Amino acid sequence: METNYRSTNIDKIETATILNERTILRSAFSWMALAMILTTLASLLFAFVPELTNLLIEKTEFGIKPTIFAYIVMFAPLIFVFAMSLGINKMSLPMLIGTFVAYSLINGISFSFIFFVYDIGSIYKVFLSTTALFAVMAIAGYVTKTDLSKLGSILMIGLIGIVIASLINMFMHSAKMDYIISILGVIIFTGLTAYDVQKIKNLGTEAQGDVMTRKMGIMGALTLYLDFINLFLFLLRLFGGRKD
Repeated sequence: METNYRSTNIDKIETATILNERTILRSAFSWMALAMILTTLASLLFAFVPELTNLLIEKTEFGIKPTIFAYIVMFAPLIFVFAMSLGINKMSLPMLIGTFVAYSLINGISFSFIFFVYDIGSIYKVFLSTTALFAVMAIAGYVTKTDLSKLGSILMIGLIGIVIASLINMFMHSAKMDYIISILGVIIFTGLTAYDVQKIKNLGTEAQGDVMTRKMGIMGALTLYLDFINLFLFLLRLFGGRKD
C-alpha cells in the first residue's frame, strides 16, 4: 500500500525526530562511558600489576625500553579507528560493538604509560578538569541553536595543522613548540566537543532503522571518546606533574 506522506501529522514527525535524537545521544554517551571505564581499568591494571607491566617494558643493560607488545598497543588503536570508520556499513552490529570494546581496552593498555611519566595525583586532577570542561562543552553543543558546521570545518583544519606540527616536532624536539601545540590542542578539542555533540544530535534526522541507529550511537561514542582523551592528553601535557 502506498503511503500518503502529505497526510502525516507534522507533530508526529517532529516527535519521532526528537526521540531519535535523544536515542542516539543517549546511546553515544552510554557507550562512551563504557569505553572510558574499560580504558581506565586496562590502564590501571597494566600500570600497577607487575606481571602485566612487564609485558610493556623490559630492563636491559642500557636501561628500560618498551617491548614489541608495547609498540603494538601504541599503534593498534589507529587501525581500530579506521576499521570502524570505514566499515560501519559492512560490519554487523555485534562486530562493531566488539571492535569498539577491543579498541577501548587496547587504548587503555597504551594509556598505562602516562602513569610511568606523570604523578598519579596530577593525573587525577587533570582527569577531573577534563571531565568538567567536556561536560560544559557537551551541554553547550546540545542546547545551542547556532549551526556549528563552519566552526567544525575550521577546527578540523586546525587539527590537521597540529598533527603535522607534532610530526615535525618529533625531529625538532622543541619544548616551546610542544607547549604551543598543547595549547592549540586544548582549544581545538574543546570546540570539537561542542561541534560533535551537535552533529550527533542532528544524526537523529538521518537514522533509518533500529540497527543503523545503534551503529550511529556507537560511532558517536567513538567520536566523543576521541574528543575526551585528546583533550585530557593535551591538558596533561600542560598541567601534569612529571615524576622526578
